[in-house]
Amino acid sequence: MDKLTVAQFPRPEPVGPRQWGEEVLLVHAPEKYTMKLIVMKQGKKGGLQYHRLKDECGVMLKGAMKITYDDGLGNLVDRVVRRGDTFHFPPGAVHQAEALTACSYIECSTPHFNDRVHVENEYGIEEEAGGLPSTELSEIELR
Repeated sequence: MDKLTVAQFPRPEPVGPRQWGEEVLLVHAPEKYTMKLIVMKQGKKGGLQYHRLKDECGVMLKGAMKITYDDGLGNLVDRVVRRGDTFHFPPGAVHQAEALTACSYIECSTPHFNDRVHVENEYGIEEEAGGLPSTELSEIELR
């Protein structure tokens, strides 16, 4: 063995206030991936959005969540995910999460911070106040 690699045990860090619940950074492997715990309050939802660079996936830990997404033909469709179900949103995939019950899931993604484009208007939906705003490509940070 040429070089000894040491195990790490990072401390969870809250990412910041979210109107829909809580987002906690569990692991950040610089320029590789992040892992977060997402906790959503019943009836709350994030914005209808896509990411330019971020590739994210998740696994439900508890509760039920409705995922609204574009089916690739410009139609918004819904799918309910529950404990043990997984999901994947490649860059460009339009998606929105809504907590049908109090729920939590683990999200793993590329470490592209500040990458979101709201698209409610493109689907004739009024954007709700209180969420994080869309960002420009120049505002995305690879950490």
